[in-house]
Amino acid sequence: MKLPVKNLANEAVGEIELDDAVFGVPVRQDLIFRAVNWQLAKRRSGNHKTKGISEISGTTKKPYKQKGTGNARQGSLRSPQFRGGARIFGPVVRSHEHDLTKKVKKLALKTALSAKAAAGQLVVIETAAADTHKTKALAGSFKAMGFDSLLVIDGAELNENFVRAARNIPLVDVLPSQGANVYDIIRRDTLVLTKSAVSDLEARLK
Repeated sequence: MKLPVKNLANEAVGEIELDDAVFGVPVRQDLIFRAVNWQLAKRRSGNHKTKGISEISGTTKKPYKQKGTGNARQGSLRSPQFRGGARIFGPVVRSHEHDLTKKVKKLALKTALSAKAAAGQLVVIETAAADTHKTKALAGSFKAMGFDSLLVIDGAELNENFVRAARNIPLVDVLPSQGANVYDIIRRDTLVLTKSAVSDLEARLK
């Protein structure tokens, strides 16, 4: 698959051949779903918690005698049937993380890249570098290229001016090639790769 290579002035400066083993695999929604679910599960803090009966502050005294009152028998005011009492089977602090095999992670990333390429939402630029850290110039470049919501993936090292200029623009993310992931790729409309990012991703995923 061949794509034109552009610069930030929206000018074509060449062509690049994308490896079909990385950018041309069949799109499988089930793998994308599994990868996103795995990523978001890892993010969950899991610190929601309710109190069990042993954690409720209060007396251990029996509320009233066992027999003769006409009421149901009770052993504690901290029981769940009383206001302010415990909660039975409530959430506890836990990890929501689960495993995903390396093979599935790798194929899911290939699928996400291929989905963007198949939809015409993959753009290759020469470099992701800016002369200044000011946001206005970079935002103008993105607007001229028709970008609204995009993820920019560069090589192993990011250009500091580019990162600082891009971080104030809404719906724009910048990642190094080693940080490329399924969730960030599909949450933005356009995927922008530099030439070094393409070579890094092909070396990583082939």
